Amino acid sequence: MQVTTKAIILSSLKYGDTSLIVKAFTQSDGLKSYLLKGVLASKKGKLKTAYFQPLTQLELTASHKNKGTLETIREVKVLYPYKTLHTNIVKNSLVLFLAEMLGSSIQEEQQDTGLYDYLENSFRWLDRNEKIADFHLLFLVNLTKFLGFYPEESEGTAAYFDLLEGQFVSSPTLNPLIENENTTYFKKLLGIKFDALKEIRITKGVRESLLKSVILYFELHLHGFRKPKSLAVLNAVFD
Repeated sequence: MQVTTKAIILSSLKYGDTSLIVKAFTQSDGLKSYLLKGVLASKKGKLKTAYFQPLTQLELTASHKNKGTLETIREVKVLYPYKTLHTNIVKNSLVLFLAEMLGSSIQEEQQDTGLYDYLENSFRWLDRNEKIADFHLLFLVNLTKFLGFYPEESEGTAAYFDLLEGQFVSSPTLNPLIENENTTYFKKLLGIKFDALKEIRITKGVRESLLKSVILYFELHLHGFRKPKSLAVLNAVFD
């Protein structure tokens, strides 16, 4: 079946000497993987390797057989040309990290327009704005809404967040916890939009510790989740 759909690139992997395997989250069918035969060898073809950088927003015309095999792309065009995401070193590090997180987190081959709209709008915000040090924290916390394990709303006095149970608790449990000042900042991230991030000033140490906890939260709630290899690079960039 031929489909024309919006898509956000999650990864591209060299296959053989001349081909790529591209994983994308599509608006029409959720997660899809495509084989781009000969794309690395062709200079005049319709498909350019530059189109398949992480988080690029495209419109694809593709053949979807929906049999669990690699699909094929016939035509592609860039829907939203980023101005800063792939040229700013800090933003590019964020892009690589978030693409890796999404690649481990999104596993469904089915339509989810709410999630697609969230990703599309989030990355456009990141492209337009400069104060982005805590973007990835809020992005990942909000992402859990679509993945099914958004934190239960906080009771104001609860001093801990139980990562396994996904809820705030007033006393320590035996499960992994967010605690101390990290809990305070974690609460501030709940229910806000990206424009409100400038009101929250998270120190480097808290940011790294909180991100470590958020990644563990994903690991505890998603089967097959893999810790991102790009985390060390991201932490170095924000050093």
